[in-house]
Amino acid sequence: MKTFVPYLLALLSGASVTFAYAPFSLWPVTFLAIALGIRQLTKTRRPFLTAWLFGLGWFGAGISWVHVSIADFGGLPIILSVGLMLILCSYLALYPAFALWLSQKYFPPRLWPLALPFLWTLSECLRSWMLSGFPWLSLGYSQINSPLAGWVPLIGETGVTAIVIALCAALAVYRFSKQYVALAALFIAAFVPGWILIGKSWTQPAATYKIAMVQGNIAQSLRWVPEQDMPTMEKYRALSEPLWNSDLVVWPEAAVPKLELLASDYLVEMDNLALNTDSALITGIVNYNFESDEAWNNLLVLGKRKPDDTYGSYHYFHNNRYAKHHLLPIGEFVPFEDILRPLAPLFDLPMSSFSRGDFVQTNLVANGIHLAPAICFEIAFPHQVAANVHNDTDMIITVSNDAWFGHSHGPAQHLDIARMRALELGRPVLRATNNGITAFINDKGDVTSVLPQFEAGSLSQIVQARKGMTPYKQFGDIMLWLLTAAFLAAAIIIKRKQ
Repeated sequence: MKTFVPYLLALLSGASVTFAYAPFSLWPVTFLAIALGIRQLTKTRRPFLTAWLFGLGWFGAGISWVHVSIADFGGLPIILSVGLMLILCSYLALYPAFALWLSQKYFPPRLWPLALPFLWTLSECLRSWMLSGFPWLSLGYSQINSPLAGWVPLIGETGVTAIVIALCAALAVYRFSKQYVALAALFIAAFVPGWILIGKSWTQPAATYKIAMVQGNIAQSLRWVPEQDMPTMEKYRALSEPLWNSDLVVWPEAAVPKLELLASDYLVEMDNLALNTDSALITGIVNYNFESDEAWNNLLVLGKRKPDDTYGSYHYFHNNRYAKHHLLPIGEFVPFEDILRPLAPLFDLPMSSFSRGDFVQTNLVANGIHLAPAICFEIAFPHQVAANVHNDTDMIITVSNDAWFGHSHGPAQHLDIARMRALELGRPVLRATNNGITAFINDKGDVTSVLPQFEAGSLSQIVQARKGMTPYKQFGDIMLWLLTAAFLAAAIIIKRKQ
């Protein structure tokens, strides 16, 4: 029976990491849970299996919200939907297993704090790239409310992840009775500078703007029902009626449920309304080219492009728009679709055949405000968001529809991911969603105002634009790779000498 204890502890320790993320946000849990999981590698003859079970618990509990969309909208029997979740989590668990197994195989435990940060960073880099990437639940997000968040503008969320894994490895392999001084020194060296850096502003304040966001709270089951098109559009028009004294009004992803060409009359009306009230409107919409059979998940700017405009900015296929680049697997594109689409409704959802926009696109310009856009899942990709933040970018805008995930913890995790992008890039983030969580986030990553979930309403705030670049925006992950590679080299040298 004792032989199964390390495997069980690895699985449970991985699952408990979920409590470190939103909505629980118990960030100290990260260190205890991961250290316990790493420690099991020293107590088993099957380290890869142990590490994989840790990853299975981590993702099985952490992204359990994915099952909500599969079960509610996938049209599959419960046994098949659970099976799909098991396959997904089993695949994701391979990445931490790869990093932990390599550390165990080639280095003695005392050198894991030096070797593991590089190997973990490498595995996470692969996870964010393979099969279009799924970087959700990276460990750095668990520290958005901890003193380690002060490091984010310098080394990004990925850098904080490397710090976390180094501290966890040290906690797992060092003996408290003999090495508590070294452990304390490591944690002080990580936490104290981070705490001091939290108060530092890396970008400079610029103009202020009055911005409003609308949350329509349209049920997912009604979003693509043709009979609901006009009621939905009229609802957004009505919710926006008191907001036209704002510089900018923002609607969420695909707020206009008709194809752009078919909704042109409505869009022209809203364009003129925004123009006549000295405002601008950004809305999500799907554009479909009937000649090429291509579709794009777009953001459009209506109304004023610049404050002194005397004419509207909208006409069909105008260039003041953004086309989503990073598409969500199954939801927006189906790999091997000729095989998968006939198998189940899950693989043939409405709007699941989008084309990709460019990786780098021109900022949206609305009433003189320059905005770097990200639609839904894209906000989880720091390199893509950073690539679209330029010297003249005032703020970041991200729109989403998290109605797929019901009352799960997915939307709260999504909000914290947006907070991390604000902190990395020193820009406020406007986050407009269909049913929550709609929020204003300042350049320090703090939520300054928020709408309740599952309620229709609007949110207004004066937003301070920012200029300048954080060190992370300037250098990206270069410092992270140099430092972790240096620690790995030190581990190799020490191993050879001893």
